[in-house]
Amino acid sequence: MYTLFLKIATRYLFKNKLYSLINILGLSIGVASFVLIMLYVDHENSYDTFEGSENVYRAYMDYQEGGKWVAGDANTYIVTGPTLKDEFPEIKDFLRFRYITGGLLLRGNQVFEHTKGSLADPSYFKIFHSQLKHGNVATALEEPYSIVLTEALAQKVFGSENPMGKSLKLMDSYSPIFTVTGILKENHRNTHIKNDFLISFSTFRAWEVFEGDWERTWTQNIYYTYFSIDPNTNTTLLQQKIKDFKIEALPYERHNIEPLEDIHLYSNKPYEAEANGSIQRVRFLFVIGVIIIVLSWLNYINLSTAKSLERAKETGVRKVAGAQKPQIVFQSLLESFLLNGIAVLLAIGIVFIALPSFNTFIGKDLSLGISNIDQMLPIFGLVCLGSLVSGLYPAFILSRYTPANTLKGKVNTSPVGLKVRKGLIVGQFFATIILLVGTLMVNKQILFLKDRPIGADLEQVVALHWQVLNLGLDSDSTLVQGIRAFKDELRNIPFVEKTATANTFPGGRYEDLGSSAGITFPNGTRDEKRITYNYSVSPTFFELMDFTFVAGGPFKETSRGYSNEIVMNEKFVQYMGISEMDEAIGKTVRFWEQDWTIAGILKDYHHFGLKTGIEPIILRYAPSSNNILVKLNQKAMASGGMEQAMVQIEGAWKKIFPESTFNYTFLDQNFEAQYKDDKTFGTAFQIFTVLSILIASMGLFGLTSYTVVRRKKEIGVRKVNGATIPQILALLNTDFVKWIGFAFVMAIPVSWYAMNQWLNGFAYKTSMSWWVFALSGFLALVIALVTVSWQSFKAAAQNPVESLRTE
Repeated sequence: MYTLFLKIATRYLFKNKLYSLINILGLSIGVASFVLIMLYVDHENSYDTFEGSENVYRAYMDYQEGGKWVAGDANTYIVTGPTLKDEFPEIKDFLRFRYITGGLLLRGNQVFEHTKGSLADPSYFKIFHSQLKHGNVATALEEPYSIVLTEALAQKVFGSENPMGKSLKLMDSYSPIFTVTGILKENHRNTHIKNDFLISFSTFRAWEVFEGDWERTWTQNIYYTYFSIDPNTNTTLLQQKIKDFKIEALPYERHNIEPLEDIHLYSNKPYEAEANGSIQRVRFLFVIGVIIIVLSWLNYINLSTAKSLERAKETGVRKVAGAQKPQIVFQSLLESFLLNGIAVLLAIGIVFIALPSFNTFIGKDLSLGISNIDQMLPIFGLVCLGSLVSGLYPAFILSRYTPANTLKGKVNTSPVGLKVRKGLIVGQFFATIILLVGTLMVNKQILFLKDRPIGADLEQVVALHWQVLNLGLDSDSTLVQGIRAFKDELRNIPFVEKTATANTFPGGRYEDLGSSAGITFPNGTRDEKRITYNYSVSPTFFELMDFTFVAGGPFKETSRGYSNEIVMNEKFVQYMGISEMDEAIGKTVRFWEQDWTIAGILKDYHHFGLKTGIEPIILRYAPSSNNILVKLNQKAMASGGMEQAMVQIEGAWKKIFPESTFNYTFLDQNFEAQYKDDKTFGTAFQIFTVLSILIASMGLFGLTSYTVVRRKKEIGVRKVNGATIPQILALLNTDFVKWIGFAFVMAIPVSWYAMNQWLNGFAYKTSMSWWVFALSGFLALVIALVTVSWQSFKAAAQNPVESLRTE
């Protein structure tokens, strides 16, 4: 009997090719989109999850501003870990990281660039549940100058050799010898803090490069601190105790803690270890994924219901022949599972084909296979459950028909059934309009960010950064002299218009900024309540960046290589309580235990991008910095090209520093990279909105088919009585227009609230324009009318004799 049911179901799907194709296509698109989105959502939620990760917390600093505590830096102090562990017995252990700047490993004459490492306590292996492929976790990070490499870096540096006990140097050839004491086992874990190598924290007190920091305890917060908490701890109570714990050296700061597992999606503080994700973005995409797969199920229900009228007589014959209601339901469900099964298999194929492009698009390395089958089973379980539920409604509709009425052709639509179908189509376009509003608003915000002036000219500006490998003992003076010689060489290159040096630039990293607390204002008031940022530049920096001075001017070049003059932005002057910018010129502020004279006031510019507000900032004088900025000559570039310009610039650099690395960054590209995730999110929104519209249109096609079939004879009668094609079209389309209008009214407040929440993540945001909602409603109406009118016109143009012949 079951074999017969399967044969009937298969024959029905092949007989109704258009119906089957539309359903399979709609379901496969919905399932594939849902799976891809859920792979991304699962990836984002998997950060820093491992055995015991729920008991690991990160410390960070709160700052007092305006009488309130606000979340401050992700960094803490070198003594934060041991101090809090001694104070609170709930803390079992602590772990500190300090990033090693430079990013170079040297093995003999070989240089390995773009590596990232940290000082780390021996507790790393226990707290982060990491294992060594080679080495002993108990001793690998104990002794000074011990270094542990990842498997990937060990393979890159040593190839097939056994790396254990081998020697390496860091940053330059004058580095002390580091001994490889361990190789980290690859765990393919997603983590917010990434290292290619770890150096024993005991190296801090032994290596002279850190000598200037040895005595800094509560004055330098550049360490990431993690705690292992006793599993039985009331973490809410512990957090409050930590916040209440007073440290005399930090009157306007306090410690706070946050779960390790929350950092990637919920933390967005200055000096984060990397650019974190966004829980808001993840939630939005999750909702989109749910909308798409639900739309595909609604589409299936609509089409199945439309076809149920055509199958009413078949059902009547079956019942007369002795078929029971459960058999009718089973037959319908079998057809549903067969169709959904084909769609799911096709969807999996689509996912495998689309996944490489999807990974490139979002910048992730997602996979679908045996390794993550346990994570994907709930997703496919949900798909199967949805398929069952979506198949039940049409199945019960078919089983309800009475043989007498169906065989006489008297199949009437129940008011409840009609309301359900109306509700389904309203729900489809309710979701579609929300997605259309979201797409338009995301694009509007991205264009707003792109077009908004930032107060600096980043076009044709290149930042050159490097690592000189062999400077000798007097490295500072040698570097300064070399940079001066390099600038002289640049003057002979026709592509170069201006040069300057700077520690950082607009759109640069937080870690390249200095920070200060306890600044004494010109009126003698000492402010301990706010952390302010500063960085060093050469006097030519201001002209090169095309900054505008509202008072004073840049500090002057000095032969000493030092100046106590500073330039600050308008925000800093306002922060000091000075209303007129001119009044600040010549005044003195004090920080870092010395006096600084204000030489100029810059018009506020967006150093940190447009997602955050403008911060008070100070620019100091320095003859050499981490970056050499080069403003390229536009006319020369038009004839010679960027590639030729960079070849000549690199040649000049290698002439002065032959033993060095050479890298560069274009400032405009670097600044725009801050919005890469938002642009990707916007494009994803567009793609999935188009897919949802396609699926919703299929659903509307199904309901139109149902309406045309149900009113076929009515249309024939009206035409016989003189109704024109436009009148018939108006008759059939009016209800759909009403439903779209109702969906539009429902969607306005929901979409307004959702997009307003998303825009709150930006310090500078576009307006919620009325035309966005109007255009979304109009587009939804046009899509609906185009979909409906095709079938409506076919029905209206049909010869009425054909529709009345069956009477």
